[in-house]
Amino acid sequence: MIPFTKAHACGNDFLIVTEEAAGSRDWAELTRRLCPRHTGIGADGIEFFAWTGEKSGRIRLHNADGSIAELSGNGTRCVAAWMAEQIGAKVGDEFAITTDAGLRTCHINGIESDGAFTVHVTTGMGIPTCAKKTVTLTDGTRVEGAEISTGNPHFVILVDDPAFTVQGKSWQQIGAAICTHADFPHQTNVEFLRVVRANEIEIRIFERGVGPTTSSGTGSSASATAALALHGCTSPLTVVAPGGPQTIAWNGAESELFLTGPASLIARGEAWEK
Repeated sequence: MIPFTKAHACGNDFLIVTEEAAGSRDWAELTRRLCPRHTGIGADGIEFFAWTGEKSGRIRLHNADGSIAELSGNGTRCVAAWMAEQIGAKVGDEFAITTDAGLRTCHINGIESDGAFTVHVTTGMGIPTCAKKTVTLTDGTRVEGAEISTGNPHFVILVDDPAFTVQGKSWQQIGAAICTHADFPHQTNVEFLRVVRANEIEIRIFERGVGPTTSSGTGSSASATAALALHGCTSPLTVVAPGGPQTIAWNGAESELFLTGPASLIARGEAWEK
């Protein structure tokens, strides 16, 4: 049996499995087996975790399709909630979590234990980069956007349609085409950004290795970077995805971006061996 904890951040859900529990198994195969919604436990990915200190740990994220992702902002926050529950953390505590995109520090702003165990966390997301880019699809459609790095790759497209269509095509269709486009040899996450007001945006997310998702921490960070750097928005910025709002604070180029939002533990259990 393989012990796991399931958690979500704004509906973006993950399984947390310790490296000790995963052992020498093929982690990619294990992820593909446990993440399906109907034949597995159901999740957008698995965070494989190992303690490195009293308030520090190391994670490796596998997307639902088994591929390795450098980082998930929401997944990292879910791990911080799990760590907080494990050690009985208090408001003000900080966790240092090493990811494949580098060290991320999670500050505990609040803890709720009435029903689900929910932690409100601010995560330092590093210094993002932003550059305008045009992608030409195979049918000749030219899509203008911004190539953003938040430790993992993103392509952010500004839209003015509440349905998030791009040149008459659905955001899901455009997201799938750009995610696997030749311009991105390692694939990319794709976000669709609509400015609601100067301090609020709404987004849709097509996640590399997953597809459409209700939320993404790095996707919210990337979308906020584009909104603040290129589209006249102001910090702090509320980023509203289908799974709920998160808050981004960023002072611009060469400064670290901070992501704030909730994460809740949903369940703990054991998965059968194959």
